[in-house]
Amino acid sequence: MRFELVYKPYGSHAILVEWPASISETVLEDILAFKQKVLESKMQEVSEVTTAYHSVLVIYELGYSDFNREVSFLKELYALEVPSKALTKTLWRIPVCYETEFAPDMEALAKAKKIAREIIVKKHSSAVYTVYFIGFLPGFLYLGGLDTQLYMPRKATPTLRVEKGSVAIGGKQTGVYPSVSPGGWHVIGNTPIDFFDVTKAAPCFAQPGDRIVFYPVSLEKYNDIQTLVKGGVYQLESEVFNG
Repeated sequence: MRFELVYKPYGSHAILVEWPASISETVLEDILAFKQKVLESKMQEVSEVTTAYHSVLVIYELGYSDFNREVSFLKELYALEVPSKALTKTLWRIPVCYETEFAPDMEALAKAKKIAREIIVKKHSSAVYTVYFIGFLPGFLYLGGLDTQLYMPRKATPTLRVEKGSVAIGGKQTGVYPSVSPGGWHVIGNTPIDFFDVTKAAPCFAQPGDRIVFYPVSLEKYNDIQTLVKGGVYQLESEVFNG
């Protein structure tokens, strides 16, 4: 499927390519395919290609001298018919403790949605989430696939300190805070997993297009996993698939 794209200058060193403003896996797959075309096009002047819900930012190491010329080339790349190649993706299983001490907003969420907290946990941990992009903070994954019954507008007043590993709901999304920060999402649990580690070759283990599954663990299990994570010996559960 081809979309009508919009090309915009983004400063003197980047071009922003925009898809229709919707959050969908169809758009995501098209974005990832286009990114792959750019990376494989041998455009040596391109230093980085980053993606968001419905856009791609093509960053030029030394800038570009002719915007229209670059746009023409990007349009040719997008229209290029190449054999469909399945991208290798990973499904990650993330342990989450939903106990009260890790879920400061669970009671308010349960009251607002008029459902028991057990139902919230069940619905939240039953979904398979898609990683759309990484942003806000290094390692913060924007995940689609939240059960519609758990949709909840962001807080009118953000919390000044959200703990590292907090699993939260904001609008139609869920996500994990990779470090301590302010935040306006509703925290319903915590994971002991590091979502961003600068000491690793790939600081964030997940990539756009990957899948995430959360599974509940007890406080005791949480502490056990946290000890292994701190010791650098915990093996995150995952499986590779083609999609």
